[in-house]
Amino acid sequence: MEYVTLNNGVKMPILGYGVYQVIKEECKRCVLDALKVGYRAIDTAQSYFNEEEVGEAIAESGIPREEIFLTTKVWVEHYGYEQAKASVLESMRKLKTDYLDLVLLHQPFSDAYGAYRALEELYEAGKIRAIGISNFYVDRMVDFASFNRIKPMINQVETHIFNQQKEMKEWTDKYDIQLEAWAPFGEGRGGTFDNPVIAEIAKKYGKTPAQVMLRWHIQRGVVVIPKSTHIERMEENFNVFDFTLSEDDMQKIAELDKAESAFFSHQDPNMVEWFVKMVEERKKNHDSAKEKLVRKAGKEP
Repeated sequence: MEYVTLNNGVKMPILGYGVYQVIKEECKRCVLDALKVGYRAIDTAQSYFNEEEVGEAIAESGIPREEIFLTTKVWVEHYGYEQAKASVLESMRKLKTDYLDLVLLHQPFSDAYGAYRALEELYEAGKIRAIGISNFYVDRMVDFASFNRIKPMINQVETHIFNQQKEMKEWTDKYDIQLEAWAPFGEGRGGTFDNPVIAEIAKKYGKTPAQVMLRWHIQRGVVVIPKSTHIERMEENFNVFDFTLSEDDMQKIAELDKAESAFFSHQDPNMVEWFVKMVEERKKNHDSAKEKLVRKAGKEP
C-alpha cells in the first residue's frame, strides 16, 4: 500500500474502498470482504444509510481500529454548527468508534461554514483526525482554505479520465489540500472501460482497464475509493502496486480529458434545486440506491 501525508501530518492510504450505493443488506459482507482483501481505508457517509453496517463489519473483522482509516461525510440536512456536531457524534455511535479518521462536508450548500466550525471543534478535541470538504469547486475550496481557522485537508470531487480536474489539482497542490476522487472510473460513463487508449495500455502491461485507470490516479497523487460488491473485482482493484505507467502512457491518458462532468454541475441552479429535492427524498426513504436508477434513466436536470 502507498500512502499520502495530509497537511496536518496524518497518513492516509492512497487506495480505499467506497460504499456509496452499497445497500444495507450487502454492506457488512462487502466491507468484510474488502478488509479481507487488504483494504485499510473505508469511505462511507451519513446519506448512504449504511454507517451501522460499516461499523459492524469493522468490529467483527478483528482488525485493530487504529489500522483502519475510516471516513464519513456530513449530509446537507445536518449543516449548521449544532446539527453538524450532533450528527458526527451520532455517526461515531453508528460506526462503533470513539474517533473518526476523516470527516468531510458532503456538499457545498446550505450553512457549510457553520457545519465546518463543528468539524474544527471536534478536530481540536481529538474526535476527528482530519477534516475536509467534498464537491467544492476551486473557488469555494480557496474560499474555505482562506476564511476558516483550519484549512481543509481533503477535497473529494468527481475525478476520472474524462474529467481529470487539472485546474483543481493545480490549486489543491498550491494550498496543500489532498485531492481525492469519487467515481474514479466515471461509473463507466462515456465508455471509460472500453476506451481504446486505455485498452491498449492495459494490454501492454497485462492489466485490466480498471487497474490502469486506478494506477493513473495513484501516479498523479490522487486518493481513490473504488466500489464493487464482488470480491474478485475488489481484488483486481487492489492489485495496482506492482506496475508503473510510463510518462508516455500517462500523457496519452492526460489527452483523454474532456474537462466536463459525467454527472452534473453543482453550479447549475437546476441541479441545486434537484439536490434540495434529493435531501427531502433521502430523509424520507433512508436510501440512496434509487438515485442511480433515476440518473441512468436520464430524469435528472
